[in-house]
Amino acid sequence: MAYFVIVPVMLDIGGIFSFNHVQESFMGTKGEGNRQRIITAADDLFYRRGYNQTSFQDISDATGIPRGNFYYYFKTKDEILHAVVDGRLDELSALLSKIESETDNPRERLLMFSNMLEDNRDNVIQSGCPFGTLSSELAKDDPQLHEKSTQIFAVLRHWIKQQFVALGLTNADDLALDLLARLQGVTVIACAFKDVDYIKRSHQQIKDWINTNTLN
Repeated sequence: MAYFVIVPVMLDIGGIFSFNHVQESFMGTKGEGNRQRIITAADDLFYRRGYNQTSFQDISDATGIPRGNFYYYFKTKDEILHAVVDGRLDELSALLSKIESETDNPRERLLMFSNMLEDNRDNVIQSGCPFGTLSSELAKDDPQLHEKSTQIFAVLRHWIKQQFVALGLTNADDLALDLLARLQGVTVIACAFKDVDYIKRSHQQIKDWINTNTLN
């Protein structure tokens, strides 16, 4: 374990002591690595246990970073939540960009997006949807936290709507919400009953629904 000795650093201006230099040194390459470890561990814990059931000590135990050092990276658990959501948004954006790079056909993009159900089957069975579970939990808490957690659904809704718009459908936003609702419903029931076959069957039904609404 590394120990840090805080020594005052003399500035050129009037011999004033500064703590900023020490903080900047702490937040160098190793500091950024520790920050990411906290975010990664918190992301998994929030998903598996829930935001309210996860403490600073849980995250400390998962990372091996002393709880007292968290102050250098995050002053509150809410700040960690914001970083976790931002990380999930980055991952989602990368996934959507990958889908867009693989096909120009909006219908095929929607079908590829629906594959998330089976691609993440084991996680869905164990803990549900990471986006849906967090949003549902925080809907009962602070409105600002809930608003942050729903950013992911807002991105998804907009992207799905764009695909339906590109297909010339006038009720694109309604269809986007319907598709999100179908996907979320499957994750809730599949997790509740730990039913792998239900995911497979429901995924096919969702693909049939996409085709029915997009094929002329």
